[in-house]
Amino acid sequence: MDKNVLLTAAVIGGALQVAMVVIGHAMPGLRDPGFAIGGMGFSAVAGWLYARSTYGRWGDAIGGGAIAGGVTAAIGIMVSVALGDVPVSLIGLGTAASVVTGIIGAGVGKLMRRA
Repeated sequence: MDKNVLLTAAVIGGALQVAMVVIGHAMPGLRDPGFAIGGMGFSAVAGWLYARSTYGRWGDAIGGGAIAGGVTAAIGIMVSVALGDVPVSLIGLGTAASVVTGIIGAGVGKLMRRA
């Protein structure tokens, strides 16, 4: 697993998540379903970024995408919890869902790299 690429994908995804959370905090009407759709989407982007930026095998791409997607979501959800916009209970569920979308993004990224 390429730790530098993983860190880059997670930081980019985390920055997107934090931007979404801050905008959603300022404009509460955007939160539902914006946080769920945007959050999982940004986790998929992080997974895609990881897989597109490495030459590893499928297992590496999927594993890196899962980690990048989960870390990305956890960052955004924890900021949102700190702002009082979502309950603490969302950390586990939201992170788990975003691990899955990180895997999906990585799969797409890996397929695109092969083309």
